[in-house]
Amino acid sequence: MRPLVELVGAGYAYEDGPAVLSGVDFGIAEGRALVLLGRNGSGKTTLMRLLSGGLRPGSGALHLDGAMVTYDRGGLTRLRTAVQLVVQDPDDQLFAASVEQDVSFGPMNLGLPAAEVRERVESSLAALDITALRDRPTHLLSYGQRKRAAIAGAVAMATHDVDLAVRWADDAAVLTPSGFRTGPAGTLLSDPSLLTEAGLRQAWSPAVTAVLRTHGLLDAHTPGLRVPEELAAWQ
Repeated sequence: MRPLVELVGAGYAYEDGPAVLSGVDFGIAEGRALVLLGRNGSGKTTLMRLLSGGLRPGSGALHLDGAMVTYDRGGLTRLRTAVQLVVQDPDDQLFAASVEQDVSFGPMNLGLPAAEVRERVESSLAALDITALRDRPTHLLSYGQRKRAAIAGAVAMATHDVDLAVRWADDAAVLTPSGFRTGPAGTLLSDPSLLTEAGLRQAWSPAVTAVLRTHGLLDAHTPGLRVPEELAAWQ
């Protein structure tokens, strides 16, 4: 399956600094949930900003649906209608006076008809269950409400079939000091040496599943446990 968005041989270095990323080949397929892991300073934010057009690769290229992204107005508009980045702290993303104004900002700047802007705002607010907050000043929102409003602003720029219910990753990408690893989440996150190199704790699911298999309590053909609640139910 061809990736929806893909970095090809991409590298980036901030001014007067060493390379943060080098020779990265990384794609995200449509319909696949992917988790990006790595210690602080490993390059996660830089990678996300390259994928969303916030930064331009110093080497290599960014492709969207198989076509190279250009960094003119038309190319970036095409990219940002398909790829949105929601930052960890919603206060870094929300800036308009009200929730509705903030969510409508992106679609309005795409030059969409007013009716379509209203439709996108309505559907995004409903998807995040914050319709009742549409007129609420953003500075009066709780932290959880601000997070939802930030995500709604991204959804308003995306297609209507975006699945917000994806809870667990299908794939994983792990940044380590020695390189960049991608693959099925279950396989990658079961590798203790990789997680140690990345400065990460071993994931709960593969660790518990491995113990159960070692003691003959779970056969090789039964899917591993995903969350603690499944362990209680399984017992």
